[in-house]
Amino acid sequence: MVILITIAATLSAAIHVLIFYWESLAWTRPAVWKRFGLASAEDAETTRVLAYNQGFYNLFLAIGALVGSIMYGIGWTDAGFALGIFAVSCMLAAAIVLATSGKGRLRGALLQGFFPLITIVLYLASWTIER
Repeated sequence: MVILITIAATLSAAIHVLIFYWESLAWTRPAVWKRFGLASAEDAETTRVLAYNQGFYNLFLAIGALVGSIMYGIGWTDAGFALGIFAVSCMLAAAIVLATSGKGRLRGALLQGFFPLITIVLYLASWTIER
């Protein structure tokens, strides 16, 4: 089960590192700001600082998911579970918020939330089995 948790958490983290890249490093590229539904380069420039900050949130959640799964895997189960489940739960919650924020957001929400949901299910199943 630890291997599955680590794989799911790593995939969750990888997607959030990609989102970090888009939001914090590549935001003003047309392919990126169009992906996020902005209408113009001017809109991208106006929202650049907000996207930059949001990207780092995604990076920090990715780090939390990875570190939590590693801690869980090496036997620090309580701390690893707490950190890991918190990080991927925040990812899933953000995906739910994205899905409810307007038309055309479901695909992005599914991308953002699928692996965190799988990770949560695996953590809970593992936790239940161990107890």
